[in-house]
Amino acid sequence: MLSPSVVARLRGEWEADSMRWQRRDLSARRYVYVWADGVYLQARMEPQAECMLVLIGATPEGRKELLGFQVGVRESAHSWRELLVDLKAHGLVVAPELVTGDGALGFWKALDEVSPTPRHQRCTLHKNVNVMDKLPKSVQPAAKSDLREVWNAPDRATAEAAIATFAEKYGAKYERAVTCLTKDQDALLTFYDFPAEHWDHLRTSNPIESVFATVRHRTVRTKGALSQDTARLMVFKLVMAAAKTWRRLKGENQLPKVVQGVTFHNGVEVTNTPAQSAA
Repeated sequence: MLSPSVVARLRGEWEADSMRWQRRDLSARRYVYVWADGVYLQARMEPQAECMLVLIGATPEGRKELLGFQVGVRESAHSWRELLVDLKAHGLVVAPELVTGDGALGFWKALDEVSPTPRHQRCTLHKNVNVMDKLPKSVQPAAKSDLREVWNAPDRATAEAAIATFAEKYGAKYERAVTCLTKDQDALLTFYDFPAEHWDHLRTSNPIESVFATVRHRTVRTKGALSQDTARLMVFKLVMAAAKTWRRLKGENQLPKVVQGVTFHNGVEVTNTPAQSAA
């Protein structure tokens, strides 16, 4: 556990490191996939509370990197727009192919304004929680099992059929839960248009949440010594340290194909037959 005096001594070093990182040149960088989330250091805070807005990107070589990081309001498009515009100002002009995040984020509106080309993937873990919140506890075990049929479906058609079954099964009594699921149906199933090796990575914003599980543990133990700004700097240093151990994406050999615009259908590369090529 860090004492207030130790934190104060380290703060200047953290600030310098953070400023260097924020000002880095991104003109030579390219990210194929990006995950977005707003993370609170405490488990429960008021809805409009400031939190850590985080972007993690996957390079064409399959490495995951901390791409964007600042304090802001999770549901605020303005907060996310500031972060996206700052990245573009530092040279990040090539948009990712796909972005994964929770549907409640103000991020999506900001993304469409600043960089409208990436495909959207809604986080299935967040959606699972949101649907469960609209069901009584007695129904939740069966509903969770039914939703697993959606998330683990081998292809889009099977997933769509599972969603239709869920709607038929629960729609009469629990319309809000069904609407929560079906309103984002297309964005929940975008991952089927990308390599199957990447599906586990793309379906959720877990790359961010798993990092912050460790960060929360470390910062909670020093919370008495932390101002909000010092907490931000400490979180930055913890995340950058964790980044050194992040695993590469599975199926990294497929990433150049995604960059080149190769079409994938239900996770499999679409190749033209000789007859199609002649036509």
